Amino acid sequence: MARPKILVFQHVPFEPLGTLDPLLKEAGFRIRYVNFGREPEARPVLDRYAALIVLGGPMNADQIDRHPNLVTEVEIIREAVARNMSVLGICLGAQLLAKALGGSVARNEVPEIGWHKVQLTDAGAHEPILAAFARSQEVFQWHEDGISLPPDAVCLAGSAVSPVQAFRYGEHAFGFQFHLEASRTLIERWLTVPDHQEILSDESAHIDVDGIRDRCDDAIEHLQALSNSTFSRWIERFEMGPRKQLMPSK
Repeated sequence: MARPKILVFQHVPFEPLGTLDPLLKEAGFRIRYVNFGREPEARPVLDRYAALIVLGGPMNADQIDRHPNLVTEVEIIREAVARNMSVLGICLGAQLLAKALGGSVARNEVPEIGWHKVQLTDAGAHEPILAAFARSQEVFQWHEDGISLPPDAVCLAGSAVSPVQAFRYGEHAFGFQFHLEASRTLIERWLTVPDHQEILSDESAHIDVDGIRDRCDDAIEHLQALSNSTFSRWIERFEMGPRKQLMPSK
């Protein structure tokens, strides 16, 4: 029997699957990347995929004039949810998932870049895939925008700056604003990549780059454990058989 396949939407080379990559491979999945930075006209089909993962990126979810592929992605995400596929959106991916479900995205008053805490909601405290989370949990973040919760979605975690940090729609679609997939190497790459230097300079009053690096010494190992537990639990929820359509594709 052929190994099941995962479809991954990538926007920039410095935002990969990170620590999620080996977990998927160890679970026996084949991974197909669609890199919209290189192929903005791509329109992949969902047939024969077990799940869709939408990664982060430095662009805003509403910048469709500069990144028309975002419209395509929202349409495909909506179709994946309609098929009741397993869907995971990370950062920009979570914002696109929210838009596909009728939510909205807007600029926060201050960016959340670095090590910040999120607080689980009552629903989040009872959500199986977040079982490794403390009620107040430090995670790594890199986003300027916040999500307005889509209708019928369940908020799982929030913060003072971003009330919707994690959400679930139905049983198989999850959005995370934070970056559980980040490793020390990936964080260092984000701190030094040219695309991020403007925001780091403009927001230097709020962002302590050296402090982010120093905090990695104590926090990265726990983030790795949190990543392994959370993503493994998400993978375990996959349903490989035919699924009932939950919502119409638009």
